[in-house]
Amino acid sequence: MKKSAGRRLSWLHATPATAPQLRSRVTAIDFARGAAVALMILNHGVKGLLPFESYPDWGLVPIHMVTRFASSLFIMVFGIALAIAYLPHVNTESWPRRRLKLLLTGVTIFFWYKVLTVFEMLPFEPEEIRDALLYRSFPSFVEILGFYAIALLWIPFFLPIWQKMPLWLRLLIPVALTFLSYWLQNHVTWRSSILQAILVEHESHYAWGQISRAPLVMLGLILGEAIRYCYENGRSRRRLALSFVCISAFLGSLFLLINLPDLQQAFRDIALNQGKHPPELLFMLFSLSGAFGILALAIAGGERLARLMQPVTTIGSDALQAFIFHIFVIFVLMRYLWGYWHNISYENALIFTLCLILATAAWIKIQAWVRSRS
Repeated sequence: MKKSAGRRLSWLHATPATAPQLRSRVTAIDFARGAAVALMILNHGVKGLLPFESYPDWGLVPIHMVTRFASSLFIMVFGIALAIAYLPHVNTESWPRRRLKLLLTGVTIFFWYKVLTVFEMLPFEPEEIRDALLYRSFPSFVEILGFYAIALLWIPFFLPIWQKMPLWLRLLIPVALTFLSYWLQNHVTWRSSILQAILVEHESHYAWGQISRAPLVMLGLILGEAIRYCYENGRSRRRLALSFVCISAFLGSLFLLINLPDLQQAFRDIALNQGKHPPELLFMLFSLSGAFGILALAIAGGERLARLMQPVTTIGSDALQAFIFHIFVIFVLMRYLWGYWHNISYENALIFTLCLILATAAWIKIQAWVRSRS
């Protein structure tokens, strides 16, 4: 009896080192990442050209509302990818090289973050662009790259600590950080609103906080370890997908129950970004519900779904290039050179954006083909 009880409790002390390393690239994760980027492009393509006031009701809800799944899904998949591709190599001979790769990726993302900041703000005054480049203010559409650039400076040094933690502590830390972020945001007087925005977010700045969004990264690390355990066994993978469906349904039901009876207004508030920065409960319930639903679809569909939805999977295979390409097309070509900013119908902006998603996948394919021939 004591031995069986010990076995039941032993999982609480499991560490990521005990999870198996997957034998090949998980294209299902590329599909999930690609879905997040595609939703982001759908959001940026329309919002980059038109104000919310120009949206018809059917465009705001449900089309624009659904894009709110992207923010949580993108950050969670970031953590999942770290757990699958990097965590198994912590404290091995290859770790210094992989750690350096993460750091250099952060530097690369930071470079493109600043370049794309200029692209986004081309119609603005030079002083406003300089302020954004010098961290006196923030852009909005490309600011997610700023989050990743900073995150990749501390995550390589955090992963060895995470790798040694027992499971109970890994489950506790995201919850503790959520409460810490709330306390820092609401009960601490900050001398610098910019520093507050970078760490825990500020209502006057469209920035992604390192502490406020870290729980999503760590949730992704936990999910990535679960995927490492389950993905290569069909039955275990289906059970994992079903658990994601249950989490999605629970979070979605909670969102609906809290907002009854005025669901239409709640959906409009979500579509209008209310509660996104800084993150609030209702927005996060909705966003995480959709994120878990897409993850469930990706895990259940596996490689077959990834092949069937090849354009989405292709976008997810090189998210940085997808981000650079769609920002350049929207803000340099469509908005600045062709003059479509506030000068296009919603229907045309939507059609353009759907075509842009396919063009982004084609661009990544072309780049891959060129590299293979070099």
